[in-house]
Amino acid sequence: MQQILVIDEDMALCELVTKYLEPDGYKVDAVYDGANGVRRALSGEHALAVLDHTLSAMNGFEVLGHIRLHSRLPIVMLSSRGDDINRIIALQIGADDYLAKPFKPFELVACIKAVLRREQFDSERNQERETLVLGDIELDNRTRTVRRAGEEVKLTLVEYSLLEKLISAPGRILERAAIVKAVLRRDLSPLDRSIDTHLSNLRRKLGHQVNGVDRIKTVRGVGYIYAAPEVGKL
Repeated sequence: MQQILVIDEDMALCELVTKYLEPDGYKVDAVYDGANGVRRALSGEHALAVLDHTLSAMNGFEVLGHIRLHSRLPIVMLSSRGDDINRIIALQIGADDYLAKPFKPFELVACIKAVLRREQFDSERNQERETLVLGDIELDNRTRTVRRAGEEVKLTLVEYSLLEKLISAPGRILERAAIVKAVLRRDLSPLDRSIDTHLSNLRRKLGHQVNGVDRIKTVRGVGYIYAAPEVGKL
C-alpha cells in the first residue's frame, strides 16, 4: 500500500484527501505544520507528498526547499494563489506538479495518480539501461543521478526524466506535445507552461551551452533539440 503524505494546516482538506484516496488503496499520513512535514517527508516512508504553500511558521516554499536538499520524493504543491509566479517558483524549487485552489477533489486525486504513474513508468524504463552518456553528461539509472563533467548535478524527478528524453535523441527535434506526454504523462494544454519551467531549470543546472553550442535549443512553435558536442552546431 502506497503512503501519501499531506502537509497542510487545513484539517478539512486533509480529511477530504483521505476520503478520496483511501478507497483506491492509498494510506494517507497528514501533518499540519512545516517542520513536522519536512521530518516526515525525509523518513523514506512515502510515495508522494502533497504540500500546501500557505503554511504559517514555515511556508510551503521553505518546506519544499528543505525536502529537496535531501530527497527526490515526488511533491504536488497546492496554493490558493493561482498566478504564474507562484507556479514557476514552486517548479523551480523542485515541485513535480502544481494545483491552484479551489479545485475539485477528483482533480487532486488525478494529479497525484498521474505523478505516481510517471514515477513508476520512469523507474521501469530506466532499469532497462544502467547508464546513458552523451558529451559531458552521464545519467546513472541505477541511482537516478546525473553528472556533468564528472560533477553531480541535483535534478528533480521531472528534470531527470526530461533530460533522459532529450539526450536519448540528440540532434532530433522532439515535439513539445510529445515531451509533455512522455515526461508529465498528460496531454499538452494551451495554457500549461509547466514543461517550459522545467526546461528552464534544466538549462540553468546543466549550463546553457556546451562547446559554444546551445545545449537545448528551442525550435519555436515545434519543440526542442538537445545538441551534444558530437552533433555539432544546429
